[in-house]
Amino acid sequence: MGRLVPAVTRAFDILELFLDGDGTLGAPDIVRRLQLPRTTVHELVTTLAARSYLAPVPGSPGLYRLGVRSYQLGSRYAERLDIAAEGQLVAQAVAGTCGETVQVAILEGTDVICVATADSTHAVRMVSAAGRRLPAHCTSVGKMLLASLPEPELLARVPDGTALPATTPHSVTDPAALRTALAEVRARGIAVEERESHPDVSGVAAPVRDRTGQVVAALSIAVPSIRWSERRRAELERLADGGARDLSARLGHRGER
Repeated sequence: MGRLVPAVTRAFDILELFLDGDGTLGAPDIVRRLQLPRTTVHELVTTLAARSYLAPVPGSPGLYRLGVRSYQLGSRYAERLDIAAEGQLVAQAVAGTCGETVQVAILEGTDVICVATADSTHAVRMVSAAGRRLPAHCTSVGKMLLASLPEPELLARVPDGTALPATTPHSVTDPAALRTALAEVRARGIAVEERESHPDVSGVAAPVRDRTGQVVAALSIAVPSIRWSERRRAELERLADGGARDLSARLGHRGER
């Protein structure tokens, strides 16, 4: 493996900061968050802006946001990722049926990344966006994807004896408890979260398979607690399973899970 180039690594560290919050940052914010010298940050930001990977925020001197070049790279990636394109169509169809927020997500390390989303039509709703990242063990999509891993790979990603981060008081933080939950997910073919990633949101998820039968994503439906009940959960499980089967078929999967 070749040597990592520090300047390039720092440039990507800066770009990745814009994935959080409202997507706007100034040089002082970058200096503080990355603990880099002020001169280095200014030089890197100037270079990234000159190449259109960053752009000044109109009317806000000193603030930057991701530029058109970043969008072009992301768009080219999405064009070649069938899960994102097909997932968006399916997510919109499922959301149109249930009126709730629908997401399609993939697993990266111990996090899930949303690659397609369709928002709820209700005034009180969960708001999501493509590119959003959350700890896998706290979400229904994440538990579905973790449950699909072979045991050695799951152990490598979630080792025993290491406390898992919590995003709400209901998050599972014990690896042993998570494994018990994942065993139930495998048995049912459906994953459920109840206020584990957000204190006022629950949801369900089903697996999405490619033409080889491998689980490559998961489709979830998220609901505010005020609309969550056992009856509603059963309805959403059916819709999530149907949506996941539809998306799997679009990706070339044939046969039963």
